[in-house]
Amino acid sequence: MANSSPLVDVMMAAARKGARTLARDFGEVENLQVSRKGPADFVTAADKMAEEKIFESLRASRPGYGYLLEERGEVGGSDKTHRFIIDPLDGTTNFMRGNPHFAISIGVEREGNLHAGVIYDVIRDEMFFAEVGKGAFLVDSRGVEKRLRMPPRDDLTICTIATGAPFRGKPGHAKFLTELHKVMAETAGIRRNGSAALDLAWLAAGRFDGFWERRLNAWGIAAGIVIVREAGGIVQDLDTGKYDDALTSGNLLCASEKLLPKLEKLLS
Repeated sequence: MANSSPLVDVMMAAARKGARTLARDFGEVENLQVSRKGPADFVTAADKMAEEKIFESLRASRPGYGYLLEERGEVGGSDKTHRFIIDPLDGTTNFMRGNPHFAISIGVEREGNLHAGVIYDVIRDEMFFAEVGKGAFLVDSRGVEKRLRMPPRDDLTICTIATGAPFRGKPGHAKFLTELHKVMAETAGIRRNGSAALDLAWLAAGRFDGFWERRLNAWGIAAGIVIVREAGGIVQDLDTGKYDDALTSGNLLCASEKLLPKLEKLLS
């Protein structure tokens, strides 16, 4: 791609390899072997296979890098300055129900800081990518590449905000309902689509105007944080307001510079 580096090219190639197994199995979800990992948290054979394909592809191209993977966990490498953070299937429940809203998310850290991210929407064939200092981009299903810049909207009444609700077995239901009530009363609409990675990618693309959610895993948000920030958005910890806490806490508040203070006030 015109605006991608060799590292990002490697990440995009790995995402496409992982996507092949997801696309193949998506039409046959009723035949997948499914195991329960926790309340409303499913692991499928397709999920594990996609992770393996992504891991093999990245390891072949960047053999010394470390990894944080959803299924395998931590995998060390000889290169202590780089680590891939991978979610092979963000939106597993959607996938299991035949809902085509799911994605592959691959982020990479350099010396402990988020450096680049790739989010691939498998069914729509949309590739979102970004690298620190180089901007955020989308390659659509036609192969057309365009730069992403979040629109400078500052009027909450015309904004659409994405979020994720805590499901069964997770804490925070009452708090979320309070926050939801506040945001609903001041905005044009709320969306809960079931994939934090795609929520962040769509935020960067201007399809949403803001996003908040708590207790997200690093592998589902690492790539999206880079993409939103490179599209001109702000990503901070929802509770502390700190820039550097978002990945480790998993409590995200994201919006444009003008809109974020207003959304932050609603959620405080």
